[in-house]
Amino acid sequence: MEPGMDPAGAFPVLERELRAALAEDERRQREGEAKLRALRQGVPDYGQFREIVLASHLKPLEKKDRLGQRRNVLWNPCAAPAQTAPAHAVDIPQELIQLPGTAAEFHRDWRRCLKSGTDKYQFLLELGGEALGRIFQADVGFGLLGEFLTVLAENIHPGDGAAILQILQSLAGTGRFGLNVALLSQAEKESSQDLFRKLQSRDGQAAGQGEAHPMENHLEKETEEERTVVELMKRYQVS
Repeated sequence: MEPGMDPAGAFPVLERELRAALAEDERRQREGEAKLRALRQGVPDYGQFREIVLASHLKPLEKKDRLGQRRNVLWNPCAAPAQTAPAHAVDIPQELIQLPGTAAEFHRDWRRCLKSGTDKYQFLLELGGEALGRIFQADVGFGLLGEFLTVLAENIHPGDGAAILQILQSLAGTGRFGLNVALLSQAEKESSQDLFRKLQSRDGQAAGQGEAHPMENHLEKETEEERTVVELMKRYQVS
């Protein structure tokens, strides 16, 4: 509990953090068991292995679950009952009341509230590298690193290069990063290569170049960014 915080107001915060921690522990255990099950089954390729792990949260129907039974369920579980589709494009979906602070909250919002690559891209940039590094300090989570790289590669805009480099740096400092890179699918590896190609290009490096700078400062900034890109390419095993 933070100093000066009202004890009565601290209980909901502590309860939310405890629930998030328990949910994250359950996810890790569930995915770990799915990985072992996939290995015991001797799946023939990585694609099937990945599908088994990503579907580990699904449960078989029980007898009481009737397929034809009508249920009152919101189409978008993150939206309030009275909400309709946004009338115009927004940076972050309006269903997200606040940005996530834990891995469990991130997984919830990433899977349920963010439907398009553009939404996910803006979501990652809004969180920023520092917050992502803190959320995923222990481990990014199976499959997420590849999704991040794909979303960034497909939606990168001129001027976002510095923010994306910060995200990549923070993710590279998370636990079991090397293992997550090794488990990238071929398509995700190609997205990673595409992303770094764009970062090396003039458009990808346009961050902060909207204002005039002295030539020596401009060249120094370019050299620093180029070094960062090269170092990250090694970490992400991009040749």
